Amino acid sequence: MKVLARNWWAVVLRGVLALVFGLIALFTPEITLSALILLFAAYALVDGVFAFVAGVRAAARHERWGALILEGVSGIAAGVLTFVWPGMTALVLLYLIAVWAILTGVFEVVAAVRLRQEIRGEWMLGLSGLASVVFGVLLVIYPTTGALAVIWIIGVYAMLFGVLLVGLGLRLRRTAAPA
Repeated sequence: MKVLARNWWAVVLRGVLALVFGLIALFTPEITLSALILLFAAYALVDGVFAFVAGVRAAARHERWGALILEGVSGIAAGVLTFVWPGMTALVLLYLIAVWAILTGVFEVVAAVRLRQEIRGEWMLGLSGLASVVFGVLLVIYPTTGALAVIWIIGVYAMLFGVLLVGLGLRLRRTAAPA
């Protein structure tokens, strides 16, 4: 996973974007559902593109790339589907977000297990993956919760995910720096 270390800044950028998304969701709960749909679509699409590019770069260097490519494709698919059908119901959006969170979480846990032989601190990626899975499962179990609660859950999830990715990116930066 040397490619992740060389591209530590992309991991940090993903984390910062997640933090910004989380702050918006937490501090402006009056966001309309359509704005939330578009914001989620943009975030999932950008997050998916970054994960996909990291996977392509890893494949070019004959490193493990499968989990990153699958994470990227699921993020891109979730973003595109949300942009194509913005009028979908809140319930369908919740299930789309839940499936996306579960899939990306599983792929991140898999990547963390493989990364543990390369660097210390891989637990941050594993924990962010676990947070994604728990978030997705909670959305499946409680799909009819109020819109405000869902926005806050999304905000807290995004902030936790962002903090963990920023931490991982900074650790990767130290790994990539020449000694």
